[in-house]
Amino acid sequence: MKTRRLFLQKASLSAMAFAVPALNPLSAMTNTINTSAKNPQTLRVAIMGLGSYGTRVAEAIQDCERVKLVGVISGTPSKVVAWREKYGIPEKNCYNYENFDAVKDNPDIDAVYVITPNGLHKDQVIRVAKAGKHAICEKPMAVNAEDGQAMVDACKAAGVQLLIGYRMHFEPNTLEVIRMRKAGELGEIHFFQGLSGFVIGDPTQWRLKPELSGGGAMMDIGIYSINGARYMIGEEPIWVTAQEVKTNHEKFKEGIDETITFQMGFPSGAIASCLSTYNMNNLDRFYLNGSKGWVEMQPSTGYGPIKGETHKGPLSEPIVTHQTVQMDEMAAIIFDGKEPEVSVNGEEGVRDMKIIDAIFKAVETGGKVPLNLG
Repeated sequence: MKTRRLFLQKASLSAMAFAVPALNPLSAMTNTINTSAKNPQTLRVAIMGLGSYGTRVAEAIQDCERVKLVGVISGTPSKVVAWREKYGIPEKNCYNYENFDAVKDNPDIDAVYVITPNGLHKDQVIRVAKAGKHAICEKPMAVNAEDGQAMVDACKAAGVQLLIGYRMHFEPNTLEVIRMRKAGELGEIHFFQGLSGFVIGDPTQWRLKPELSGGGAMMDIGIYSINGARYMIGEEPIWVTAQEVKTNHEKFKEGIDETITFQMGFPSGAIASCLSTYNMNNLDRFYLNGSKGWVEMQPSTGYGPIKGETHKGPLSEPIVTHQTVQMDEMAAIIFDGKEPEVSVNGEEGVRDMKIIDAIFKAVETGGKVPLNLG
């Protein structure tokens, strides 16, 4: 990890072929906000990146009450044709990575959901913002906090919203744990454990290419434990320590972390101990310990169903399709000004990126790295 930052700077040159310079900023969207319960406004979305997760989101949108899939952006013409036929998308709402700036002239699209490799998010979100459209960006929002902040600034300058795809922030059992903690049912929170990992397959995939992923398991799966520690403890960490283990240097090359254990300290004295890995299966577990009770969730962040036990008994909130609920809630955030229980705005994403930056620094230095998340 010592040369991660220098490596990424060099590797980013090979990613430039994916990016197209942004155009000049445009005015904010002109759609009027309609908060009437009788006629709630529908969020018309174009999905950028038609891979496996983009497909999952597209399927989930079909069951949304306030969101409609109306456009696609892809570098693969065959996928565009297939999606047009499957979802009834007009040809005029189909773009590629070179020409999607033209969405600025398309009044039928309100927002673009960016579901592409991490290393492309910054430029693509900024281009979406400059086209005057709201941006939804899959997590991690960028490859570092500096890029994430640039995305936040660009969206603010354009007068559009930036939301991050934190689907767990709307998941019913997760929200029940947050309610219990806020109600004092767990007492003083002392300890959180987050285990996030799986054995990654295809060694040629973009997630194992630093110029596109920005890192390995930490970016892809470890972020769940980072974000989970924050919303389950209910505080922002003030320091991190971290240690890396790499057993396969061929598969996990320089700039790609295989396994990292990391610890976070919080103002109240609570601590978090977490594991992020691309080399172990069956790791999707959160545990929260307080002076009056406890919560164990397993699986804790998978696509569902989320299951868990507490000192009071099992978690039994409704099973939902995460992405369906997420998208309807995002429509309410954009059009109605709704404030979610746990934020999904760009600033929330930047906080996670600051923690990831600090974890990589802690691995490199072997020391405790202070955090100031504001």
